[in-house]
Amino acid sequence: MKKLLSILLALTLCVTVLGISAAADIHINPVKVYVSIADKDGRLAVSQQEITVSDIDDDGLLTINDALYAAHEEKFTGGAAAGYATEVGDYGLSLSKLWGVANGGSYGYLVNNKFAWGLTDIVKEGDYINAFIYTDTDTWSDAYTYFDVNTVAANAGDDISVTLYKAGYDANYNQIEIPAAGAQVLVNGKKIDAKTDAAGKVSFKINKEGTYIVSAVSDSERLVPAALKVTITGNVEEPAEVETQTETSPKTGDNVNLALWTELMIIGLAVIVLAAAGYKTANEQ
Repeated sequence: MKKLLSILLALTLCVTVLGISAAADIHINPVKVYVSIADKDGRLAVSQQEITVSDIDDDGLLTINDALYAAHEEKFTGGAAAGYATEVGDYGLSLSKLWGVANGGSYGYLVNNKFAWGLTDIVKEGDYINAFIYTDTDTWSDAYTYFDVNTVAANAGDDISVTLYKAGYDANYNQIEIPAAGAQVLVNGKKIDAKTDAAGKVSFKINKEGTYIVSAVSDSERLVPAALKVTITGNVEEPAEVETQTETSPKTGDNVNLALWTELMIIGLAVIVLAAAGYKTANEQ
């Protein structure tokens, strides 16, 4: 019996060692995602930043928590230690600090514009992760907004047409999209002459080459700013400035005076020439 027990213990030890070895060989490849974060003032602090996500908490998964931690580590002054924190509560892992703000858990976070169930939701290559701090911590009236596309590539001067939506819920608490009407469009944080119509649609142009972040604000409600990345190729050539001399048309009286002055000048020159000729003749005699 002792011999049998020894053999069983040896087999168990071997299986355990092999299991540990196999687990050690498991490697989760990092993925790249795009993270946007709105700060306590409702402004975009991070706009579609490409972030490499690895399994920072060693749970064998790549999650929202990993993505937000990595984003803070890379973009927040002082890193994740200063700007990001989580805690385990009755409902599992939850946010306790986002972008340096600890406000009792008034945060929102989404993957591909869909509200997540929790920080442990899985993320994959190419996902868009958006997180925000509620500016209204009493009624949580902040409305999350997003465009119908994440990126646009256009030539300078082309019409760029997009639709802005707000995230809402139906009677069964399923997430739905609602047109965001009357929203003022911002390009790199500056207002332009463009607002969304009743269907949330808007068109605008950008005339200079570069990469821009387009978002929107509203005077009538709190909007979590959307982040649309626009890449413009080329420049719209502006008309060359031509120097022109503006001539003031003289009045009728000025024309008469000018003509009279010209005649007097001609007569005066003629008198001088004749006088000179007469003087020369007199001297010769």
